[in-house]
Amino acid sequence: MGQLARWSATMEAVTSLDAGPVQNTGVSAAMFARALEVTPGGVNSPVRAFRAVGGSPRFMARASGPYLYDVDGNEYVDLVCSWGPMILGHAHPAVVEAVQQAVTGGTSYGTPSVPEVELAAEIVARTPVDQVRLVSSGTEATMSAIRLARGFTGRDLVVKFAGCYHGHVDSLLAAAGSGVATFALPGTPGVPPGSTADTIVLPYNNSAAVMEAFASHGAQIACVITEAAAGNMGAVAPVDGFNATLSRLCREHGALFISDEVMTGFRVGRSGYWGLDGAVEGWSPDLMTFGKVMGGGFPAAAFGGRRDVMARLSPVGPVYQAGTLSGNPIATTAGLTTLRLATDEIYATLDRVAATVQALVSEALSAAGVPHLVQAAGNLFSVFFVDPAEVPAVRSFDDASRQQLHRFRAFFHAMLEAGVYLPPSAFEAWFVSASHDDRVIDVIASALPKAAAAAAAARPEGTG
Repeated sequence: MGQLARWSATMEAVTSLDAGPVQNTGVSAAMFARALEVTPGGVNSPVRAFRAVGGSPRFMARASGPYLYDVDGNEYVDLVCSWGPMILGHAHPAVVEAVQQAVTGGTSYGTPSVPEVELAAEIVARTPVDQVRLVSSGTEATMSAIRLARGFTGRDLVVKFAGCYHGHVDSLLAAAGSGVATFALPGTPGVPPGSTADTIVLPYNNSAAVMEAFASHGAQIACVITEAAAGNMGAVAPVDGFNATLSRLCREHGALFISDEVMTGFRVGRSGYWGLDGAVEGWSPDLMTFGKVMGGGFPAAAFGGRRDVMARLSPVGPVYQAGTLSGNPIATTAGLTTLRLATDEIYATLDRVAATVQALVSEALSAAGVPHLVQAAGNLFSVFFVDPAEVPAVRSFDDASRQQLHRFRAFFHAMLEAGVYLPPSAFEAWFVSASHDDRVIDVIASALPKAAAAAAAARPEGTG
């Protein structure tokens, strides 16, 4: 995934690539050795390298329903679901059939096509946006939304929140400055100071900090961007009224409110997280970004918003944006089929399965005496290995960073050995699909006692 905040935090607890308690000595290990020769770190997105948990990653050969199958022939219950897109389960027959039929007509046209219009209409029907522009990745969606916000307002400053990830856009790969409302510093080598000079990084769920930023810089702020519910420091829901406050402050100061639903959009409900808060409270973002589920497992994303804002986008307006593979007919066919199959019954199943897994995990960890919190944002959830006496609720990246990462590493590998594939980082959300059935729940339940015991017995690096 490459999320900067999680990557930086977990790397502090890692001493070497092979530091984990489990080493894969089969075909996956051989493939990883080969990958290391031709790809930096052996992977094409950093968190896949298992650096946060140790050991070598599993190379998957295929997937079906709720299961992954590695090149060694091992079966795993999948609690990553390709980081969200596989809401129906892997290789859903209707999606596969639709894609197969689409491929026979060609894989890319470089012209408008019917599926992209139908997918855009489906997104508009589910959300408060008036128009959308399709792109190929979440990073491209957020980058374009920020450019559009700056072009619309004629301002430069962007407000974001620590722990929220919006893709590897230079201006958003920013670390917090020395004060609450100070300008950001580059968060990674390769990002020049000038790229983050117009970015303000604030603590998540802190309305007072946002008010202070607007009091100091309100006439210069082009937009506030936030994950609709944070999923990139673990699942951290906005506190009641936080998103509504962001919407109100932007409106009062002439800025635009960008709600990033690349992760939550069409995953936590028919209308994404906005359906759980904005639709209930009576406000709408000015711009939204989407990805993952809307691509049905293919590279597809989008940004959209108010008609007057979108009218500033080329070719109608002066703000330039383009993409050769935007609206790709295969990706849009997969996404459209997925969304049409994502009914209220599907979302009810996701909610039920997610709640069941959360309860099982918490019960096992409690029985083993492991301090923890299980938190959810809709049907996204995470296990935080924190002491509730010290951190009664994870509400910010600072809270999430107080985890006992050695416990997660032990827990992760014990679950992996038992055939349950978790996100290989303590700073990730867990995902389920509508295909996660009773057999899957049984596998998870059977794996948990040993994994909880491993977490309880784990010791920090360098201790006895």
